[in-house]
Amino acid sequence: MFAGDQNGLQDDPRLKAISEAIRVVPHFPKPGIMFHDITTLLLDHVAFKDAVDIFVDRYRDMGISVVAGVEARGFMFGPSIALAIGAKFVPLRKPRKLPGEVISEAYVLEYGKDCLEMHVGAVHPGERVLVIDDLVATGGTLSAAIRLLERVGAQVVECACVVGLREGQHGLNEKPLYILVEPRQQINCSAHSGSGVGVETCRQDDLVVGGNFGSPVNTTSKTD
Repeated sequence: MFAGDQNGLQDDPRLKAISEAIRVVPHFPKPGIMFHDITTLLLDHVAFKDAVDIFVDRYRDMGISVVAGVEARGFMFGPSIALAIGAKFVPLRKPRKLPGEVISEAYVLEYGKDCLEMHVGAVHPGERVLVIDDLVATGGTLSAAIRLLERVGAQVVECACVVGLREGQHGLNEKPLYILVEPRQQINCSAHSGSGVGVETCRQDDLVVGGNFGSPVNTTSKTD
């Protein structure tokens, strides 16, 4: 579900501000792609705090004991949420990043394969988990995170993302998905243009919106 569908959050100005703080970069990383750059949200401390606050308001009374963040931008939101709701933060990392014994879950991307890993013993059977990432399109990476956590006996309560598509919920093994804002169709290249911060290098599972500008938005696979 979208935050704007919730009682009390319809027409909430914070959601509009969060959406507008996310820069849409045309023709990146290749022509015809509208790239949603989450780093500009982090430059706006008010909008960033609003995003965290909305998540915290939703999850503080759900008995969440673990916030699991998907590498890498799930790490930007997860620790703040975990601290505010009194939960521990567990990073779900790409291969060969964690130093201890790990449990791994491979998943298929549109153009290859990838894997998430978690330290053995980081999450215990019966713990209630929130999975957090910045973006979701097809849901493949979140589905791998769910499988990884359920293999150790954890209960995944919900997945949460800042930006996403309604279709992204279809691949999540019937787990609920909570999204703050939808991708923007309009292009705003000037946002934070004077910040000196460059466009972040694209990872395979970034949300990119393709098609001819001015036409209805079509998504390429986020390959997650």
